[in-house]
Amino acid sequence: MISTEAAAIALQNHAALWSTRENRASDVVNAACDALVAGLDTPSLRILAACTRAEADYDVHDLLPAALDELGLTFYPVGSEAGQEAAAQALARRMLAGELTPREFTFRIHQRHGHELPLTERLAELHDEYGILEYGDRTVDEVDVEVTAEARRLAARPTTPDEPTESPR
Repeated sequence: MISTEAAAIALQNHAALWSTRENRASDVVNAACDALVAGLDTPSLRILAACTRAEADYDVHDLLPAALDELGLTFYPVGSEAGQEAAAQALARRMLAGELTPREFTFRIHQRHGHELPLTERLAELHDEYGILEYGDRTVDEVDVEVTAEARRLAARPTTPDEPTESPR
């Protein structure tokens, strides 16, 4: 069983990834279930965790803000820059945990944000470098090391929302 702190972090990460369409609503519901099993318990969290897969796509949008608020976590409005940054941090943590390769991590960052999000600009550039390795003097391992360093920097960055958290309505 995971700790309540780890469950809260996982729920926050899933919520941030959902706000940028990196995760499905059912992933958020699963994280809410895991949070309940870990010992976190609030009325809105119970309601969120009770959603079926069919209900998740419709109900997470309304249920998630209250569940996060009751737990003292941050709701990132869909499409917000703060949500994009939190999602990038969540992806960095996944890469560092071995759930993504460095190349997959840069691909997902580049695909989602291009070169537009200042926080992840270097990762987008590194994704470009993977594409030109055969023409340069760098190796995959060298780029992987730099991606890992960027992921550590990103994952260690404090998460403070630049925008107020609001209900999605």
